[in-house]
Amino acid sequence: MKRLLLICYLSLIRLVVVAQFAPPAGQLGTTAIHKDSSVFVEWATNCSVVRGYQDISKTSLGYASTGDSSMALGKAGTNGVVSLGDGGYVTITFLNAISDKPGWDFAVFENSFSDTFLELAFVEVSSDGINYFRFPCTAYTQDTLQINGFGNTDATKIDNLAGKYRAMYGTPFDLQQLSLQSGLNINVITHVKIIDVVGCIQDTFARYDQYGNKINDPWNTPFPSSGFDLDAVGVIHSLPQEVKNVNTSLAFNIYPNPAKNFISVSLVTTNALQYKIVLTDILGKEIKTINFFQNNKQQNIRMDISELNSGIYFISVFTQTETTTQKLIVSND
Repeated sequence: MKRLLLICYLSLIRLVVVAQFAPPAGQLGTTAIHKDSSVFVEWATNCSVVRGYQDISKTSLGYASTGDSSMALGKAGTNGVVSLGDGGYVTITFLNAISDKPGWDFAVFENSFSDTFLELAFVEVSSDGINYFRFPCTAYTQDTLQINGFGNTDATKIDNLAGKYRAMYGTPFDLQQLSLQSGLNINVITHVKIIDVVGCIQDTFARYDQYGNKINDPWNTPFPSSGFDLDAVGVIHSLPQEVKNVNTSLAFNIYPNPAKNFISVSLVTTNALQYKIVLTDILGKEIKTINFFQNNKQQNIRMDISELNSGIYFISVFTQTETTTQKLIVSND
């Protein structure tokens, strides 16, 4: 009997080890959703990013710096990406709250150039902008040999981690999986947070899945584009509800919005000494930049927009490690 139980136990372990999840985009059984799919009803409208280091083991290299928070807004594949760096994170909000309905509720897009070079991130959601709850993720990839900066990952060993699919294909998430979380209203999700997993398997820097497995992805990547590269977040199910402000220390308001000739950017400064305000168009092209230093807690920066054509633009506020972006509508009619 003991021998039989041992055989059953070992068989169960083997089933867990070889368990496979959905394959790459284009293959039978994939859950990847193309950016042009009609299931998407809207895209992210506000974004705040806190950068991680290019290499968490060599902080002297500084922070990731590719892209800015405006590049996480709008439809995937339209205006670049923002790189998070090792352990960096981004907080996303939307015009309307995300709601739990049958099937997938939203999807996260990364910019991988292949089906095997996968840079991964945790995904968390909140219904109040304060308390966040993480999707239970799984990484059955090996954790004895570090995947190098240009190494490969098998997508079938990954579940509930953003970045599972190549560029232009979103990794979908179902809010029903978090239905038992106390303090979360899955029918009114106002914030989505995406956190780079680092990918290092050294104990000092390792991050873990729901079972305590180390998450191994390409590392180190000591470049300005280090870490998870967020392209977009697409909403599949939403509610007609006013968006709440992003929960960040770097908050600001634009007045008026829509605007015609001038806008005022009002913000409460943090501990940072130097700030930068950048106006970009919908393609990410920089139009105007204003640099200033902290001189009091409340700042009101006036910007002339009289030369702009009617359309959608983005205002971003930068410090060394954090950026926040909001949409600006210019109407000359």
